[in-house]
Amino acid sequence: MLTARDTVEDRVQGLDSGADDYLVKPFSIEELRARLRALLRREAPSKAGELSVADLVLDPATHTVIRAGLPIELTAKEFALLEYLMRHPGWLVTREMAESHVWNYGYAGVSNLVDVYIRRLRRKVDDPFKEKLIETVRGSGYRIQKREAN
Repeated sequence: MLTARDTVEDRVQGLDSGADDYLVKPFSIEELRARLRALLRREAPSKAGELSVADLVLDPATHTVIRAGLPIELTAKEFALLEYLMRHPGWLVTREMAESHVWNYGYAGVSNLVDVYIRRLRRKVDDPFKEKLIETVRGSGYRIQKREAN
Protein backbone atom coordinates (compact mmCIF):
# COMPACT_ATOMS: atom_id res chain seq x y z
CA MET A 1 0.00 0.00 0.00
CA LEU A 2 1.39 3.37 -1.01
CA THR A 3 -0.26 6.26 0.80
CA ALA A 4 0.20 9.62 2.50
CA ARG A 5 -1.59 8.35 5.63
CA ASP A 6 1.13 7.90 8.20
CA THR A 7 -0.41 7.32 11.61
CA VAL A 8 0.04 4.00 13.37
CA GLU A 9 -3.73 3.45 13.19
CA ASP A 10 -3.67 3.97 9.40
CA ARG A 11 -0.80 1.50 8.99
CA VAL A 12 -2.52 -1.11 11.18
CA GLN A 13 -5.80 -0.69 9.29
CA GLY A 14 -4.03 -0.99 5.93
CA LEU A 15 -2.17 -4.15 6.91
CA ASP A 16 -5.25 -5.67 8.55
CA SER A 17 -7.22 -4.96 5.36
CA GLY A 18 -4.93 -7.24 3.40
CA ALA A 19 -1.95 -5.11 2.33
CA ASP A 20 1.32 -7.06 2.18
CA ASP A 21 3.31 -3.92 2.94
CA TYR A 22 2.72 -0.26 3.76
CA LEU A 23 4.85 2.58 2.43
CA VAL A 24 4.21 6.22 3.30
CA LYS A 25 4.73 9.11 0.85
CA PRO A 26 7.10 10.73 0.27
CA PHE A 27 9.23 7.64 -0.23
CA SER A 28 12.59 6.71 -1.65
CA ILE A 29 12.50 4.79 -4.93
CA GLU A 30 15.34 2.63 -3.59
CA GLU A 31 13.21 1.65 -0.59
CA LEU A 32 10.24 0.87 -2.87
CA ARG A 33 12.44 -1.37 -5.04
CA ALA A 34 13.83 -3.14 -1.96
CA ARG A 35 10.31 -3.76 -0.63
CA LEU A 36 9.23 -5.13 -4.02
CA ARG A 37 12.25 -7.46 -4.09
CA ALA A 38 11.36 -8.66 -0.59
CA LEU A 39 7.77 -9.37 -1.68
CA LEU A 40 9.00 -11.29 -4.71
CA ARG A 41 11.26 -13.43 -2.50
CA ARG A 42 8.28 -14.66 -0.51
CA GLU A 43 7.18 -18.14 -1.42
CA ALA A 44 4.15 -17.90 -3.68
CA PRO A 45 1.20 -20.12 -2.74
CA SER A 46 0.95 -23.18 -4.90
CA LYS A 47 -1.58 -23.14 -7.72
CA ALA A 48 -2.01 -26.89 -7.34
CA GLY A 49 -3.83 -28.67 -4.54
CA GLU A 50 -7.24 -28.29 -3.04
CA LEU A 51 -8.36 -25.15 -1.27
CA SER A 52 -10.83 -25.49 1.57
CA VAL A 53 -12.79 -23.14 3.78
CA ALA A 54 -15.18 -24.78 6.25
CA ASP A 55 -17.01 -27.47 4.23
CA LEU A 56 -16.26 -25.81 0.87
CA VAL A 57 -13.56 -27.48 -1.25
CA LEU A 58 -12.23 -26.10 -4.53
CA ASP A 59 -9.82 -28.12 -6.68
CA PRO A 60 -8.06 -26.01 -9.34
CA ALA A 61 -6.59 -29.10 -11.03
CA THR A 62 -9.97 -30.71 -11.72
CA HIS A 63 -11.92 -27.42 -11.79
CA THR A 64 -14.44 -28.76 -9.25
CA VAL A 65 -16.20 -27.23 -6.27
CA ILE A 66 -17.85 -29.28 -3.53
CA ARG A 67 -19.72 -28.05 -0.47
CA ALA A 68 -20.91 -30.45 2.24
CA GLY A 69 -20.25 -33.30 -0.18
CA LEU A 70 -22.43 -31.80 -2.92
CA PRO A 71 -20.92 -30.72 -6.26
CA ILE A 72 -21.48 -27.10 -7.30
CA GLU A 73 -21.44 -26.07 -10.96
CA LEU A 74 -19.75 -22.71 -11.59
CA THR A 75 -18.96 -20.72 -14.72
CA ALA A 76 -15.29 -20.00 -15.45
CA LYS A 77 -15.50 -16.46 -14.02
CA GLU A 78 -17.42 -17.61 -10.93
CA PHE A 79 -14.78 -20.29 -10.38
CA ALA A 80 -11.93 -17.77 -10.80
CA LEU A 81 -13.54 -15.33 -8.34
CA LEU A 82 -14.20 -18.05 -5.76
CA GLU A 83 -10.65 -19.35 -6.15
CA TYR A 84 -9.28 -15.82 -5.62
CA LEU A 85 -11.34 -15.41 -2.45
CA MET A 86 -10.34 -18.87 -1.17
CA ARG A 87 -6.63 -18.22 -1.79
CA HIS A 88 -6.99 -15.24 0.56
CA PRO A 89 -9.30 -16.42 3.37
CA GLY A 90 -10.11 -13.72 5.88
CA TRP A 91 -8.65 -10.99 3.65
CA LEU A 92 -10.60 -8.05 2.36
CA VAL A 93 -10.86 -8.37 -1.43
CA THR A 94 -11.86 -5.05 -2.96
CA ARG A 95 -13.87 -4.82 -6.15
CA GLU A 96 -10.79 -3.40 -7.89
CA MET A 97 -8.64 -6.34 -6.76
CA ALA A 98 -11.23 -8.82 -8.03
CA GLU A 99 -11.65 -7.02 -11.37
CA SER A 100 -7.90 -6.88 -11.86
CA HIS A 101 -7.38 -10.54 -11.00
CA VAL A 102 -10.42 -12.21 -12.52
CA TRP A 103 -11.10 -9.97 -15.51
CA ASN A 104 -7.49 -8.81 -16.01
CA TYR A 105 -8.27 -5.16 -16.39
CA GLY A 106 -8.57 -2.08 -14.29
CA TYR A 107 -11.85 -0.48 -15.20
CA ALA A 108 -11.68 3.22 -14.34
CA GLY A 109 -15.44 3.78 -14.10
CA VAL A 110 -18.04 2.49 -11.72
CA SER A 111 -19.01 -1.10 -12.37
CA ASN A 112 -21.18 -3.60 -10.54
CA LEU A 113 -19.57 -6.56 -12.32
CA VAL A 114 -18.00 -7.98 -9.16
CA ASP A 115 -21.22 -7.45 -7.20
CA VAL A 116 -23.16 -9.42 -9.83
CA TYR A 117 -20.73 -12.34 -9.69
CA ILE A 118 -20.65 -12.33 -5.88
CA ARG A 119 -24.46 -12.52 -5.94
CA ARG A 120 -24.25 -15.51 -8.31
CA LEU A 121 -21.66 -17.19 -6.10
CA ARG A 122 -23.82 -16.66 -3.02
CA ARG A 123 -26.81 -18.28 -4.75
CA LYS A 124 -24.73 -21.36 -5.49
CA VAL A 125 -22.27 -21.53 -2.58
CA ASP A 126 -24.10 -19.94 0.37
CA ASP A 127 -27.88 -19.88 -0.11
CA PRO A 128 -28.47 -23.67 -0.03
CA PHE A 129 -26.51 -23.97 3.23
CA LYS A 130 -27.07 -22.76 6.77
CA GLU A 131 -23.54 -21.41 7.27
CA LYS A 132 -22.76 -18.42 5.05
CA LEU A 133 -19.11 -18.06 4.01
CA ILE A 134 -19.03 -14.99 1.74
CA GLU A 135 -19.16 -11.75 3.70
CA THR A 136 -19.72 -8.21 2.44
CA VAL A 137 -17.48 -5.57 3.99
CA ARG A 138 -19.75 -2.59 3.46
CA GLY A 139 -18.26 0.05 1.22
CA SER A 140 -15.01 -1.89 0.82
CA GLY A 141 -15.41 -5.30 -0.78
CA TYR A 142 -15.80 -8.94 0.17
CA ARG A 143 -14.11 -11.68 2.14
CA ILE A 144 -14.54 -15.38 2.53
CA GLN A 145 -14.57 -16.37 6.17
CA LYS A 146 -11.51 -18.22 7.40
CA ARG A 147 -13.04 -21.25 9.09
CA GLU A 148 -11.62 -24.69 9.62
CA ALA A 149 -13.35 -27.71 8.11
CA ASN A 150 -15.38 -29.66 10.65
